[in-house]
Amino acid sequence: MEQEMEKREGGRTEKNEEKWVHDASVDYKGSVPLRASTGVWKASLFVLTIEFSERVSYFGIATNLISYLTKVMHEDLKTAAKNVNYWSGTTTLMPLVGGFVADAYTGRFYMVLFSSFVYLMGLISLTMSQFIPSIKPCNTKICQKPRKVHEVVFFLALYCISLGTGGYKPCLESFGADQFDDDNLEERKKKMSFFNWWNFALCFALLLGATVVVYVQDFVSWGVACLILTIFMALTVIAFCVGKPFYRYRRTEGNPLTPILQVLTAAVRKRNLSCPSNPALLYEVPESLRSQGRLLRHTSRLRFLDKAAIIEEKHVEQKDNPWRLATVTRVEETKLVLNLVPIWLTSLTVGVCVAQGTTLFVKQAAAMNLNISDDVKIPPASMFSVSAAGTLIAVPIYDRIIVPILRKVTGNERGISILRRMSIGMTLSVVLMVVAALVEANRLRMAAQEINHNNMSVLWLIPQYLILGVGDSFSLVGLQEYFYDQVPDSMRSLGMALYLSVLGVGFFLSSFLIIIVDHLTGKNGNSWIGKDINSSRLDRFYWMLAVINALVLCFFLLVTKKYTYKTVQTRAMDSDCYKSDGVEMVA
Repeated sequence: MEQEMEKREGGRTEKNEEKWVHDASVDYKGSVPLRASTGVWKASLFVLTIEFSERVSYFGIATNLISYLTKVMHEDLKTAAKNVNYWSGTTTLMPLVGGFVADAYTGRFYMVLFSSFVYLMGLISLTMSQFIPSIKPCNTKICQKPRKVHEVVFFLALYCISLGTGGYKPCLESFGADQFDDDNLEERKKKMSFFNWWNFALCFALLLGATVVVYVQDFVSWGVACLILTIFMALTVIAFCVGKPFYRYRRTEGNPLTPILQVLTAAVRKRNLSCPSNPALLYEVPESLRSQGRLLRHTSRLRFLDKAAIIEEKHVEQKDNPWRLATVTRVEETKLVLNLVPIWLTSLTVGVCVAQGTTLFVKQAAAMNLNISDDVKIPPASMFSVSAAGTLIAVPIYDRIIVPILRKVTGNERGISILRRMSIGMTLSVVLMVVAALVEANRLRMAAQEINHNNMSVLWLIPQYLILGVGDSFSLVGLQEYFYDQVPDSMRSLGMALYLSVLGVGFFLSSFLIIIVDHLTGKNGNSWIGKDINSSRLDRFYWMLAVINALVLCFFLLVTKKYTYKTVQTRAMDSDCYKSDGVEMVA
């Protein structure tokens, strides 16, 4: 009888525990969140709304910026491509600053609010530069240069948007993912789908930005397009604030880089000690202090760092000195950060390929026959919407059909591991550049034979844009999951910033390659990237990128062959013991 009573009491306690979220998050009042009224999709949808608005604005500007710079600013192809890459690179590197500040000081929610103000200021300034007579661009039919004041205001507005994006991009996605509890099986599965559907929403925003917004820019005016984007952004910022009671928040833990420096310092100080054969002898957080945060299991990689967790008898009183003694969890977090470096480096070519979609691919489209019929003409930048369509098709198929099948076959709750998904995307990047090179070579042959250079239909670009979109559904979504999941919990905003920095550095690398290639091939007057596209040899440039991507892919496969994923100590509350990337998720 007593055993039955104890069993019932235990069942009630476990059920009561399930009512609350115990993953170190809090609600808007600072209390433990109630599972039923906070988080999951009802909260993340508010975050998706403002992200959707921001991406519509960004893609509406980014996909057509090279056309504005060449047609309104009258810049040549090389200068315009470099300016687009500089702005795009800055926009995707600024999140490193925003992510660090959010993790260390402000928290993600308040960083998003601050970024909203800055982003809106950029859009308002961009709108004003198109309507206020004194700062409008001059009549392009008469003069060959815009007013200097317009250039200043236009670029200031662009980089103001970059600054706003610096807070948006690392915080919005990680804040949305924070709405799912990793210690709950059902919510953990939903989080995996969240990254897929997040990318789906981004691609829908890209589709809208590259078609509707670009159409308004090309056939109505840039001013009207900027005004629409400004109003849309203001409305979604209000919607984001309305969702405040439904969110789960993470408390900041100070500078996320300090614990890493402490581990490295402690390991160097104890470099002459030998690591114990039994990991249980290493120092870990006492039981009484384990209520906050998650603990990581010991791994055998980078054993030198384990010395930071060795308890020295002569310094046993210095357990409170983190510069002398670190916990196993802190050591494992440092290992995670160091293991990110080779993955980040080998992923940079993905950013280089993405950069071509908004620069040279657009100029390819502009040099082709844009007429679908006598009455329908496609804006060159709208071809980027084909890439979005490729992702919109690939993501639901992958999430709803392929993943469930792979879960049954492999026993991995993701279907396939994160790094394997990324390798598929990188393989498609090689295919992308090969197809782009073949299409461009064919276009150049037709341009040389015809008096009308725009004889080849723009629809020939559909295959390369589709491959770009499908590849993004593997490489970019994989990168998002990797840099959120495989960083310490206290560095998730910074982790998303690292993902974006892959794209940012990729844009800068693209500009660097353009400069180097132009310098090496322009000596004899036959530059691969000339003043206009018909005097260039972009096909050779694309072949070069295909070879670079293939070599980097081989190195990526070598790096990831023996990669060890993050292993978390969790309580055995889930009946299903799925495996996540080769490690069990339950204790």
